[in-house]
Amino acid sequence: MPEIVNTLPTFALWAVIAYLIGSIPSGVIIARVMGLGNLRDIGSGNIGATNVLRTGSKKAAALTLLFDAGKGLVAVLLARAVAGPDVAQLAGFAAMIGHCFPVWLKFNGGKGVATFYGVLFGVLWPVGVVAAVAWLATAALLRYSSLAALVAALSAPIAAFFGWPGVFVLTTALWALIFARHRTNIHRLVSGEESKIGQK
Repeated sequence: MPEIVNTLPTFALWAVIAYLIGSIPSGVIIARVMGLGNLRDIGSGNIGATNVLRTGSKKAAALTLLFDAGKGLVAVLLARAVAGPDVAQLAGFAAMIGHCFPVWLKFNGGKGVATFYGVLFGVLWPVGVVAAVAWLATAALLRYSSLAALVAALSAPIAAFFGWPGVFVLTTALWALIFARHRTNIHRLVSGEESKIGQK
């Protein structure tokens, strides 16, 4: 954890700001603007880039991925610029909460993977690189997007523990949140029912 230098009202203010940034439902907005329909009625009903890809639009999926990651990155960078690194870490977690539990969608949002990367690269980019490599390696070897996300999420606190202890608490909290949001995927992986990347 970084040194705590800000007051409770400052933390509370940035928690709200970051939550609202994170809660912007990028996938839902992009799908509607591009005439792809209601994302909630497509595929898994999830608001993330993976489900947007099921609309058949790679452009929409790429934009969703970019905007979802951008939410985490912007929340962290804004908070750091205005209030400092202690508030920036809280802002990153709040943005993740906003994405996963957006007030605009009755607190039923996405799984947070793209926003997770935005937060990591905003807080400490080397940990983001570790998580990105973990995702790519797992996806290339085993072809499961959800498993790759779970491995990447776990790699972040492991990397933080051994090299960057100042972000260990944050990365552990992000890991726990991503695992919780992937509980149905974990059940399907265990039962052998999870779809592989590229599988229809």
